[in-house]
Amino acid sequence: MSAGSCEENVSIPLRNLLNSVQCIRDRVRDEEPNQSDGEFNLPNFWDTLNQAAKAVSQEATKLSVAFSKSPFPSLQNGEKLAESTLNSVLTLSTMYYWLPKSQGLILRGQVKDATVAVLQGVTQLLEAILSSPLQSLNSVSQEQLTSTGGVWAACDHFVHLPRDNKAAVLVVLSSQVGVVKDAIDEIQQALSDAENPSNDEFDDDNDPGDDQDVHWSARDRLVIGPCQGLMKASAACIRKLTSAVKTNGDFSDGQNVAQLDQLAHVSKEISPCVDELALCLYPPMEYSDVESNAFELAALLKNVLGLIRSSHVCGESELTWVQFLDGAVDHNLQKARDLIQQDSL
Repeated sequence: MSAGSCEENVSIPLRNLLNSVQCIRDRVRDEEPNQSDGEFNLPNFWDTLNQAAKAVSQEATKLSVAFSKSPFPSLQNGEKLAESTLNSVLTLSTMYYWLPKSQGLILRGQVKDATVAVLQGVTQLLEAILSSPLQSLNSVSQEQLTSTGGVWAACDHFVHLPRDNKAAVLVVLSSQVGVVKDAIDEIQQALSDAENPSNDEFDDDNDPGDDQDVHWSARDRLVIGPCQGLMKASAACIRKLTSAVKTNGDFSDGQNVAQLDQLAHVSKEISPCVDELALCLYPPMEYSDVESNAFELAALLKNVLGLIRSSHVCGESELTWVQFLDGAVDHNLQKARDLIQQDSL
């Protein structure tokens, strides 16, 4: 049998492995949470999951080295490599399935994303190996090196994952704080730039606030004030909630875990609402859009504050700022509405 035929044959187990990994990846991505509420040992789960991730990393390394340059593995050795890689992938995905819904949907979602990232990395590595004829590979390609490094990074990420639902929720909240702050800073910067138009002479960006032919009117600026108040109340709400979860968050009880999930889910809706409000504040300002987006953000904040108030993370000290922010939301929304309606008279 010619060398070309041998190399073509050894690609068969790689293609079969690729198809299998793609199927496993898609199943993990679409799988419903495990509903089992039986006894579950979270520390043991993490120990086993980390070992499974390390095993996938090691198998990816062996696979990449074996197909980095000739001579390539025989068909039999290629099948063994494919089998051991598939077994490691199956073990990792099985460990994900073991994590039950009762441990928290936010935690499970982050483990799912990490698992899918590994499976996608293995898929890309196999595609890189198969993308060039094996007989032409005298040294490892840049694409293959990059793909191998991608698998390593995805596997290494498991040790950095939050270990319980409280920690997972804090990850979500921390990410939201930065997004909301950016929106607040951007509108404030646009206002500052508008007050100093000479600073824009050498700015070639086409941001909404940089149009030299459109300016905020005096009333526009008045309307922006309470809208900024709503945006700042959003940032304060997420910061205060983060602190409350750190102090009072509990994941030992199923009801408390569910409350943490709910708080994280509704909090993720805040930054898109803040962005929508910020965007409609740029000139030319359409007051109906401003009023609609301000109302939507205020309603969301009222809902979030209500959920915080009724959850286990809200103690006496937390109740004080919940009530304060609730009043601030009402005040700013009413002030924005009054200014908008005054303009329409």
